[in-house]
Amino acid sequence: MKIKLLVEGGNAKPGPALSQQIGPLGINLGKLIAEVNKASESFKGMKVPVIVDIDTDTKAFKITVKKPPTSELIKKELDLAKGASDSKAKIANLAVEQAIKIAKEKQDDMLTTSFREAVKNVIATCTSLGVLVEGKEPKEVIAEINNGMYKDLIDKKVTEVNLDKKKILGDQFEKIKAILEKKRKVEEAEKKVKEEKEEKTKEAKTEEKEEEKKEGKEEKGKEKKPEGKEKKPEEKTQAKGKEKEQKHKK
Repeated sequence: MKIKLLVEGGNAKPGPALSQQIGPLGINLGKLIAEVNKASESFKGMKVPVIVDIDTDTKAFKITVKKPPTSELIKKELDLAKGASDSKAKIANLAVEQAIKIAKEKQDDMLTTSFREAVKNVIATCTSLGVLVEGKEPKEVIAEINNGMYKDLIDKKVTEVNLDKKKILGDQFEKIKAILEKKRKVEEAEKKVKEEKEEKTKEAKTEEKEEEKKEGKEEKGKEKKPEGKEKKPEEKTQAKGKEKEQKHKK
């Protein structure tokens, strides 16, 4: 029986779901968790897939730790606690050499036909994290790789980023951050103006409706009531009778 887990490296904790799976098998949960943490301690701070293969007859188990997801390896490489919460935000700048380093580590788990494709896979993952590559959107760098750029680096599997390039990447990122921050402030200002305009329009419409309602009441009050009383049916009959008597006398 195989159980698949996704735990924090070296810091797995027993939870209700795992207890329900392990409990009926008669396995010591505390011992199992300790073994999982021992096997995954090299991936501290990262979410890592773990497969527990249990022999239900002997109660023996074997633990296999898989490579962390590509996103976790990118965060580790860039020392990020998490990805961007806003899809428009940019939180880091990855070098192609760093993408190559991650691809070397992760390639065996990828369904790719070549190392070049593995590197592109790593770069594509940067999109959801809000990470730039070489100061550009990941899709732009993928297009450049398709056109032959970075071929020498990828073929030689270069993973070291020299100091000069690190400085260039840092400067690039700071400039882009400043541009994005300026853009964000402009968008926020425009949004505020739009909301204020909509609020004023709403208030004006409300006032207009109140005014129309008030004018309607005033017009109703000015309407004249019919003069005199309308005679009752019996009074009309008596009046007609008197008219006939007067005509007869004449």
